[in-house]
Amino acid sequence: MSAIESSARRVTRRLFRRGYWETLATLLIGAGVVMLCQPFLMALYTYSFVTILAGVVMFAVVTKFPD
Repeated sequence: MSAIESSARRVTRRLFRRGYWETLATLLIGAGVVMLCQPFLMALYTYSFVTILAGVVMFAVVTKFPD
């Protein structure tokens, strides 16, 4: 394996770690819940379910990443 392939593999491994992506998915779910509960903008309420769903799907995928 060449040095470039080894370096690319390290970058890929570091990029696909569970911690950062789990936090992002959790924040996305939380943002969707806030969007669902706010009484000010109908547009936020309209996209709240899609936001929550995207966060849940992202969380389900991210839990398969290595620690």
